[in-house]
Amino acid sequence: MIARQVFYEGRVQGVGFRFTCKQVARGFEVVGTVRNLPDGRVELRCGGEREEVDGFLEAIGESELKSHIKNTTVTPITPLAEWRGFEIVA
Repeated sequence: MIARQVFYEGRVQGVGFRFTCKQVARGFEVVGTVRNLPDGRVELRCGGEREEVDGFLEAIGESELKSHIKNTTVTPITPLAEWRGFEIVA
């Protein structure tokens, strides 16, 4: 299992970004969270098999969110044992 922390910048709050990420996650075997940050970015943390994680992140980048994303930063992280499914968090 691998895990990634992704920061999305641009017009990514107030456009259904987190909801769309959760919808896209349903098509992949991934676990994790997505949340808005006070500085206007969105943070996504996800884990799963490499092919699933890579496919999930690619699908987000190719979704209707594409026009709202100005910059994406991806960092490898340690998978969290408490992840169950994919959730929107506050």
